[in-house]
Amino acid sequence: MAFACLEDPTLERHFKGHRDAVTSVDFSLNNKQLVSGSMDSCLMIWSMKPQMRAYRFVGHKDAVLSVHFSPSGHLIASGSRDKTVRLWVPSVKGESTTFKAHTGTVRSVHFSNDGQSLVTASDDKTVKVWAVHRQKFLFSLSQHINWVRCAKFSPDGRLIVSSSDDKTVKLWDKTSRECIHSFCEHGGFVPHVDFHPSGTCIAAAGTDNTVKVWDVRMNRLLQHYQVHSASVNCLSFHSSGNYLITASNDSTLKILDLLEGRLLYTLHGHQGPAACVTFSRTGDFFASGGFDEQVMVWKTNFDATDYGDLLKTRKCNMNVNGTDYGDALRTQRSSMNVNGSSNSVKPMDTGSREIQKSGIYRQEKQSEMDFAEVPDKHIQGTETAESARRQPEQMDEAGLASTLQHIVGQLDVLTQTVSILEQRLTLTEDKLKECLENQQKIAQSKSN
Repeated sequence: MAFACLEDPTLERHFKGHRDAVTSVDFSLNNKQLVSGSMDSCLMIWSMKPQMRAYRFVGHKDAVLSVHFSPSGHLIASGSRDKTVRLWVPSVKGESTTFKAHTGTVRSVHFSNDGQSLVTASDDKTVKVWAVHRQKFLFSLSQHINWVRCAKFSPDGRLIVSSSDDKTVKLWDKTSRECIHSFCEHGGFVPHVDFHPSGTCIAAAGTDNTVKVWDVRMNRLLQHYQVHSASVNCLSFHSSGNYLITASNDSTLKILDLLEGRLLYTLHGHQGPAACVTFSRTGDFFASGGFDEQVMVWKTNFDATDYGDLLKTRKCNMNVNGTDYGDALRTQRSSMNVNGSSNSVKPMDTGSREIQKSGIYRQEKQSEMDFAEVPDKHIQGTETAESARRQPEQMDEAGLASTLQHIVGQLDVLTQTVSILEQRLTLTEDKLKECLENQQKIAQSKSN
């Protein structure tokens, strides 16, 4: 994947207000607000506009472990160690409704893309699905044998993925409520999972310091990254599907280029473990929270030249079922660089960049509560110049890669066509069988 100009991420905002570790962050759809949850039992709503006051929502009786904006932006769900789920209205009043969701700590909450359903995960070893209207319980998924750390809907809402301390990642069919597949390749617990925007892949963060990407159609490992030196706590896909960001106990955020299968950036901002990270819905910002009680908002920048076009391409590549196979296959192509199996990226991957927060911080006026100064001591500047590694011959490589991607896309179309033909053939055979059976019945009735 070639870039005409690769710009570094920059730290846009720096929020202080929590009194304990920040456990979860999420953007509203329009990027006007950011919500964070903390071990201090509170939620905070931060405005992305300068000089705007933050809202502190108090209601949970114990640590808040997960927060998520509804697609409309009119509700925020939060899960807590007090075993409850709350639905908040993100306004000055901070009104909320509470329901007892589980018999154990609620570690994860996630809205479906249509905003009609909510999935929760808990230490009671279950995943539960709720109707957001009236907070009505729908059904429970209960094959995990240890705490369930995370559960999320697929983009089309037909699948649910969950991760657990039983070292498995499970894929569920929402309609049949059956476990479709269990991924067991992790050597440690799996704190977090996320769906690729196309819905064809999932990524999982592990306490074994690894990140793994699987194809959920073929149930095979596509990529395997070993870029952190401590447990990976959280990860998030960029809306283009081409980047993955991770947060780790080694205090860093790392950005992975999934098309090239390599580490792109390492960001140093938090003083202590980085607990959570998420891209905004449009991908132009990402936010992180840590044990240093701080929330940081970064401008993506590095994708400015390409992600808009790729989002348009994704819409063109959608098949009749709304599934995009192009990006998953391009990711699969990069995973096959090593003997056709998973592509392992080493921690000191050549070409990646180290980003320190002071060298890229954009100074703004500090509001009374919104964000604090960034200390300059013991922080180094960053080099933003393009490396000499971009050689002219990469133009040829880019052209070849584009051609190969086109071929892979055509092969995928062919595969789908063959699958449709097989379905039609099966249908025809069934009809023929039915006709023969009817003829036999008619013949028997005449003979009688």
